[in-house]
Amino acid sequence: MPVPKSEFDDLRSLEFRDPEEVLDENEMYTVYEIARLFQGLEPGQDLDPATEDILLDWTIPWMLDNSEAFVFAEPADDDEPGHYGLATAGTAGSTGGGTGEE
Repeated sequence: MPVPKSEFDDLRSLEFRDPEEVLDENEMYTVYEIARLFQGLEPGQDLDPATEDILLDWTIPWMLDNSEAFVFAEPADDDEPGHYGLATAGTAGSTGGGTGEE
């Protein structure tokens, strides 16, 4: 049920950090690690599944909204997640895909 705003003592603006503020430009991360970093946690911190699901609910739309800031690497095996990193001049299209250059 909706709750009146007057019930809350502290109302703040919803602000998201830019990917460059969350990730190291020289590293690649799984979406699970990004979810933790996005919330100010350590990338390897253990979380219960319900908390991890909530973090992913916030992180995936944030990544989609900032998709131009990311590069993607295929997982090493089918049962592993992919890795994401910051797109930089040295990494964007580094395999020749998506750059439009021949």
